[in-house]
Amino acid sequence: MKQLKTLVSALMIGMISFQAHAHSAGDMILRAGAISVNPNEDSDRIDVAGLATLQGVNVDLDTQLGLTGVYMLTDNVGIELLAATPFTHDIKVKGTTIKAGDAKQLPPTISLQYYFGEASSQFRPYAAVGFNTTIFFDEDVSQQLNSALDGIVGLPAGTVDASLELDPSYGLSAEVGFDYMLNDNWMINGAIWYADIDTTATIKTAVANVSFDVDIDPFVYFISVGYKF
Repeated sequence: MKQLKTLVSALMIGMISFQAHAHSAGDMILRAGAISVNPNEDSDRIDVAGLATLQGVNVDLDTQLGLTGVYMLTDNVGIELLAATPFTHDIKVKGTTIKAGDAKQLPPTISLQYYFGEASSQFRPYAAVGFNTTIFFDEDVSQQLNSALDGIVGLPAGTVDASLELDPSYGLSAEVGFDYMLNDNWMINGAIWYADIDTTATIKTAVANVSFDVDIDPFVYFISVGYKF
């Protein structure tokens, strides 16, 4: 009987402790960790003033510090804002060894999340849909591309000084992830987003401007530590 009472007491303590691991209405959650943007890009061919056609571009991945903030509207529904330090992506001419340039971007994304399970669950998987805005800046054309353009248009080396502009993107996003509570406040988190990011790139030169569409459409991976207020 004494052993039974001890077991019941332990189970009750465990249930109380377990119920403390909660995502409840009114909670605020801040997460920070490594976030990686992995483009799944596709682009138009690039017509260079009718003199040559390039196959398109490839966009490399980048990893930065990611931050998310969540406000729980109910025990199961939260609204999340994704932010990060600026990503820098190298851009290469498809099918060649030419680095076209690079660009920085910020992808703030707001999502409406649904958390599965009970508020007291230690493990809370979730799914979300959202809206992404991607802002490009500090676009730069490499010397390699400038030299290639010199050759295409038949000008002396060093003549072409091109610039690059990328239009901002607005699109939908989808997310799946989980929180695993370590104690009443601290948690570990993993999440994956798919974002619809499309832009029009314009290479500007004194000879002509060349515009082409680029679908970046990345998968975004996030591993973080979170704190619940």
